[in-house]
Order: sequence, then C-alpha cells, then structure tokens
Amino acid sequence: MTRAPSVFSWAIDVASRTLRQWTSASMADLPGGPRGYFVLASVAQDRPRSQLALALQLGIDKTAMTYLLDELEVAGLVERRPDPADRRQRQIVLTPLGLHSLSEFGDRFEAAEDRLLSSLTSAESVAFREMLERVARSTRLVASPCAEEEEPPCP
Repeated sequence: MTRAPSVFSWAIDVASRTLRQWTSASMADLPGGPRGYFVLASVAQDRPRSQLALALQLGIDKTAMTYLLDELEVAGLVERRPDPADRRQRQIVLTPLGLHSLSEFGDRFEAAEDRLLSSLTSAESVAFREMLERVARSTRLVASPCAEEEEPPCP
C-alpha cells in the first residue's frame, strides 16, 4: 500500500513559497530583499556584532554575507566599524537611514505575513506564529534572525 503524500508538508511548502514571493516583491527596493531585512533586524538588536557571527546566525554563506553587507553599506543602511574589543573584527551597525528603513520594511514584512494568515482568526494567527517559531527554534539549524532564545523575538 502506498502512503499518501503529507498534506502538512505540501501546505508548509506552499505557505513558505507564497510568503517568500510576497515579501520579495514588497522589498524589491531593499538590497537583499527579505535577507537584507533580517540583517537589519539582527543588527538593530545589537547582535551578533561581527560579520561572521551575523552570517552564522542567519544561515547565510559568509561570502554571500560580504556581498549583502556591501550592498547595504552602499545604500547607506549599515556601517562596518572596527570592534574596539578586537581590531581584527568589524562591527556592523545601523545608520539612522538603516533604522528608519528597518521600520518601513518591517511594516511591509508584517503586512505580507498578515495577508498569508488572513484566513485565521486573530487568536489563531498568534497561536500559529508562536507554535511555528517554537518548531523552528527546536531545529537549532539557524538561530533566530533577531533575538536570543530566552528573549522575545524582534517585531
């Protein structure tokens, strides 16, 4: 007897692809699109401080992270500064424009998420987000893009 394909796997794949399409479209003017947003959100939380730690936290190849940070820096959204604790390292910091952009793109990201979850009630949406975050954290493959485990996630 053959096993029926998992409806859950199909549903999570469709939802994930749809959210990526919508967020990518709404963030086409942000270098790196949604990945650029996750960089800004992580940097705004003041962690991780180094470029390599940021790449590891977000699960982005370190070479790709270099190019992404280059684009964000050219756009005036982030700066690389020498780390006073270790001059071999560079700290990534948001510029005032980066902080403003984080808020704007955060609103766009939230609108895409709300659109995706529009078939749920408000309480169901909150519960679904919490449960999915818990599942994601349990994989431990990639750290949260903007907060440590003990702390609430970024907006």
